[in-house]
Amino acid sequence: MKKNTIQDIDYNELLQQAVAVIENARTNVARQMAVTASKTYWEIGKLLYEKKLESSHGSRVVRQLSIDLKELYPKLGMSPRQLWNMKSFYTRYKDCDEKLLRSVALLSWSHNLMILSKNLNNSETLYYAQECVAKGWNRELLLNAIKLKMHESNAIAPADSNFSTTLPAAQAKYANEIFRSSYNLGFLGVTSSILELELEQRLVEKIKLFLLELGEGFTYIGNQHILEYNGKEYRVDLLFFHRKLHCLVAVDLKIGEFKPEYVGKMNLYLSLLDRLEKSEDENRSIGIILCAEKDNVEVTLSLEDIGKPIGVADYQLIIPKDKLTKTITTEIKSFEDEHETAIPLLSYQGYQL
Repeated sequence: MKKNTIQDIDYNELLQQAVAVIENARTNVARQMAVTASKTYWEIGKLLYEKKLESSHGSRVVRQLSIDLKELYPKLGMSPRQLWNMKSFYTRYKDCDEKLLRSVALLSWSHNLMILSKNLNNSETLYYAQECVAKGWNRELLLNAIKLKMHESNAIAPADSNFSTTLPAAQAKYANEIFRSSYNLGFLGVTSSILELELEQRLVEKIKLFLLELGEGFTYIGNQHILEYNGKEYRVDLLFFHRKLHCLVAVDLKIGEFKPEYVGKMNLYLSLLDRLEKSEDENRSIGIILCAEKDNVEVTLSLEDIGKPIGVADYQLIIPKDKLTKTITTEIKSFEDEHETAIPLLSYQGYQL
């Protein structure tokens, strides 16, 4: 019997599938541990609440409880401060509905303490808890999101797209759930004007954070991905593979507002990806045009008769978009006047979530 060699199989695909299985198992274990810890802290907080212990007259009792618990369980970190935090945790959520309770139970204790310290209302807390679970935010990203008030500006609606007319119903529904109308790139730390190639490079350097913002299921393939056809080269800014959609996802990054001609360019990229790189068992490739601004009516008209599945989303940086766009437009115009050449705008690269 002939033995399989690395050359006989798609080793990269095998490796990616094995990594996906392990990462999924690790995620499930981490979530279960978070649930167990939350339940433990909840019950201890409930005990303190029911005993009517307050910092003003119960500090001696809590200090002694801390000493005895640390002696019995030295690795659990039962300091007086943590015990009071447990009571605050129970007090904050004891009258909340099941949906909110289930959401915060999935968070790590440090994430819960962060949210508790910000005095958020129930709907705000639910938003950040769900985003943390869905995207795997660490405490730094959570803090950044709260500072940016993402619960006010981050649209949960799907990206403007033609998925419903270009994909099978089930896949279109799922694609519309995955891709959103707006993404926050505040983790890039942009505080001054920036050009497309620099923005692309920043995203490449922080691709793991960008993958977290995109959501679960994305595998990063590369940036400036070259497609060769008919003696010409075409470059895709960022190329991903989505495991559940089972398709390639091309991202075209633009520093300014959406323009209808971007759709034609993306349509070409998707045709080349499907022709040159899509496997027989994969679904047709999907394109996302990521712009600083977009006009929904213009996007809808531009996508109306396009045969390839394309979505258009905007992004937010730390500095206001209008200020950024104005600065970039002025900078580009100045550069073009000086060199009489157009400046290429945005792009990306890849990893595994």
